[in-house]
Amino acid sequence: MAVLPPTVHPIEPPSGSLIDFGAQIEGIDLETLSDEQFTTIRNALYHHHVVVFKNQRNISPKAQYELTKRFDPQADNYGHGKTIDAKRSILHPDLKTVPHQPQVQIIGNGFVEAYEGLENFQLRHPHHRTFHRDHIPDDKDYDYTRFYRWHIDAALYDLNPPQVTTLLAVRVPKGRRQTLLYDDGSGETMDVPLGTTAFVSGERMFELLSPAEQEFVRTSKIEYAPHPYIWMSPAHSRSTGLGLHSEGLELPPTDLPPIEQDKIKIFPMLWKNPITGKLSLQIHPSAIRRIHLADGSVIDDLERVRDIVYKLQRPGISPQYVYAHDWEEGDLVLFNNRGVLHSVVGAFKPEEVRLFRQCNLAASEPPVGP
Repeated sequence: MAVLPPTVHPIEPPSGSLIDFGAQIEGIDLETLSDEQFTTIRNALYHHHVVVFKNQRNISPKAQYELTKRFDPQADNYGHGKTIDAKRSILHPDLKTVPHQPQVQIIGNGFVEAYEGLENFQLRHPHHRTFHRDHIPDDKDYDYTRFYRWHIDAALYDLNPPQVTTLLAVRVPKGRRQTLLYDDGSGETMDVPLGTTAFVSGERMFELLSPAEQEFVRTSKIEYAPHPYIWMSPAHSRSTGLGLHSEGLELPPTDLPPIEQDKIKIFPMLWKNPITGKLSLQIHPSAIRRIHLADGSVIDDLERVRDIVYKLQRPGISPQYVYAHDWEEGDLVLFNNRGVLHSVVGAFKPEEVRLFRQCNLAASEPPVGP
């Protein structure tokens, strides 16, 4: 019996949506991935940015790691390296490591008796109240939600941003949806699945800019804070609730671990797609520290830096440009970490168990600018 070639189907946008990215791939066994099949996946990923594989509940952590590594064979360490072990990092409470495949992390919500060599562990879903200055009232917490924090998966200190991230849904609570509030005076809202992962396209974010703004981002660079996930750990975002950046209570350099100047990262604002050559506006907004301009000058007033970046990014996260994935158990989502930003969304009840596996690897090369 002939084996049918894999198929790639663009995701059909919901009514009113203007998303122009996302695809589903069928007909590939990720446990026994051939070079030809990987070429199909790679082409789909860099044209569609978010790729969904259904019914992958049995994929092993090893195969998930190997799929992730195929995009950067020289990469081998988890995207945040050992800094994730720092107790003060805001990421530390949210992750558990698969003991026999340490590049793969377990994330989610609720108590899990046993999974992949771990026993009796508690997962914590990031909640907007831990990062936002103003909170949705407790009595409305399960009906309404916000973006937690728009970001790129990246250490942003010492290590290069991963090429891709893979997310596998092992257990997914169902039964209700939430209304996502923008809370910035726009009155915009989104109806979202419980615990969705929200994605926006960096290419669309760039396209929405004026010609003057496009020239600005084409010629400017972002400097990120040293040890950013410790630096921002006590911070709160603006009262808009959009998760675009933190402000106000960052730690001074004297309260951070030792800083090595050669490990501070300065990246272009625009990152080039390795297949299409298109440019994406790729900025991790809550970790930014300075803007380096084309003439060699530097904007180092943090409030001004944040205001500039906020105005550049805000149009691209309007509801019509957000893809909110409706997770089903067995979904494996592969996304272009250098072409989209994403955010955790949602508030779970304690008994709603959500179990996911995540893998990304610190890249062997920095992103390429214009």
